[in-house]
Amino acid sequence: MKNVKLSVLDLVAVGEGMTAGEAIHNSVELAQKAEELGYERYWFAEHHNSASIASSATSLLIGKIAENTKTIRVGSGGIMLPNHKPLIIAEQFGTLETMYPDRIDLGLGRAPGTDYATAQALGRNPYSAPNAFPDDIDELLMYLGDNKGAQIHAYPGENTNIPVYILGSSLYSAELAAKLGLPYAFASHFAPNYLEQAFQIYRKNFMPSDYLAEPYTIACVNGMAANTTEEAQKMVTSLYQYFLGIVGGAPKKLQPPVDSMKEIWTMDQRSTVLASLRYTFIGDEEKVKAQLEAFIHMTEADEIMFTSHIYDAEQRQRSYKILMSAMKSLQQ
Repeated sequence: MKNVKLSVLDLVAVGEGMTAGEAIHNSVELAQKAEELGYERYWFAEHHNSASIASSATSLLIGKIAENTKTIRVGSGGIMLPNHKPLIIAEQFGTLETMYPDRIDLGLGRAPGTDYATAQALGRNPYSAPNAFPDDIDELLMYLGDNKGAQIHAYPGENTNIPVYILGSSLYSAELAAKLGLPYAFASHFAPNYLEQAFQIYRKNFMPSDYLAEPYTIACVNGMAANTTEEAQKMVTSLYQYFLGIVGGAPKKLQPPVDSMKEIWTMDQRSTVLASLRYTFIGDEEKVKAQLEAFIHMTEADEIMFTSHIYDAEQRQRSYKILMSAMKSLQQ
């Protein structure tokens, strides 16, 4: 079994009856626990106009977590680059890297991370912004590198050479990451269909660069581990309810788990949700260990990033502890 790293993706889900401040506090405590357990990195995802997610000001959260931890890498999974000017991101992340040296990651995506109207409010052109993504990345890499002779500089930021990752859920992102010679993270926690094909395209077409000599892949999945499989199966109903709200166009705050989803979704809705959440590891340690082994064998991922929409903060921490224990047992 290859040495696969484990990491955390956090959307800072705001639970029903919870404030955004409480959700952020829970994230700080989870990051500290993840560091203690040996997780590689802790990333935040940029989302907007959602009362159920408190990760809109992504760079601020990264600073908060970095300030309250010591060794774990902290970053974005990702910054939706077309929502921002590359110079602003270079300055923000250059500042973070200056304050927390050798601990900051910059994951980049091209989706808006929100609805159409909010994307426009962010100043994003829905027609040209995605097409400008490759050029925006080139500009950003220029600001973060040795930008000699340029008229515009990112201070701080220049010469920090912060590790940049390409994020995606499509074959386009795989081709782009390969062409640029950058590490690639796939969002299989909600878009599982192209995972294997995307990794194949990325590895086949990868061009070594000054940033990376060999392909490096991260697969993001949902993690729901508990002391018993029955407990895990109940915990996951919070994720099901959350995703059902997204599919139905009426997202809610993260709901408490329920004993049964039968009265909440239709059979068609159930099929849609379960298909989208295909890569959700559910069970006790032995069960998630088997799921991990099969997934690693199938994808040959270098790193697995878990996101966990678990309503109770203590159960969420325990889930990450069990997931890490399962991985260590597998690698032994």
